[in-house]
Amino acid sequence: MGLRLGILAALLLSWTAPAQAARFSGDYLLQMCLSDKNGKELVPGGHVACQSYIAGVLDYHNLIRSLGTSPSVEFCVPENVGLNQLQKDVASYLYKNKSQHGAFIAAPAVALALFNAYPCGKKKK
Repeated sequence: MGLRLGILAALLLSWTAPAQAARFSGDYLLQMCLSDKNGKELVPGGHVACQSYIAGVLDYHNLIRSLGTSPSVEFCVPENVGLNQLQKDVASYLYKNKSQHGAFIAAPAVALALFNAYPCGKKKK
């Protein structure tokens, strides 16, 4: 009876405990975005996770702009730039700035990577 009561209590606590939101750190996003020298992803399915995260940041940025507010980090990604290129840009930025962004939520690092690669009013070389 004591074991059953313990299991029941654990189940009730797990149902009432607040859910922790999954968050991508800079380190985790970098792992998802990396490829080997032949372009093969290092984590199976990583490119999908990486590109989806980048697309989410880009979509949110565009939403903020469409509402007439100004994002804190402004970038202008040309429409002809695909997710494969954005992945390379973000992975390169994250790799070069691991100590700055590694343990933190990845979204600001993605915005800064896109700002460095695609500043508004300037063409990428």
